[in-house]
Amino acid sequence: MDPIADMLTIVRNGCRGKKQEVTVPYSRLKTEILRVILEEGYINNFTLDAKKRKITIMLKYGKNGESVIRNLERISRCSRRVYVAKNETPRVLGGLGTAILTTSAGVLSDREARRKGVGGEIIAYVY
Repeated sequence: MDPIADMLTIVRNGCRGKKQEVTVPYSRLKTEILRVILEEGYINNFTLDAKKRKITIMLKYGKNGESVIRNLERISRCSRRVYVAKNETPRVLGGLGTAILTTSAGVLSDREARRKGVGGEIIAYVY
């Protein structure tokens, strides 16, 4: 019943199955999460199909054929929300990974949230 967790699972399974692209149902929040993942360099691109209400995600692989995404982990769930203050923004794997947050300034990576000085709800960790 959690569409964000479903999207992360589809991407995670696509990476493990060495798929070139995966498709997920459309929502604005998913698009914003994918924008942050794209800016951080974890995927090649994503496209929106307005008629079918789908998002196609092009996955990214390294030279040795391994996925750039090692793991996608949902942090804040429907049953347990996880919020952080502006000075408590987490560093994933000592700064090697990325935390995705929803803030008053929109959906941001942990680096952007620290730079802008905002806190919010932690959606997921990507590394």
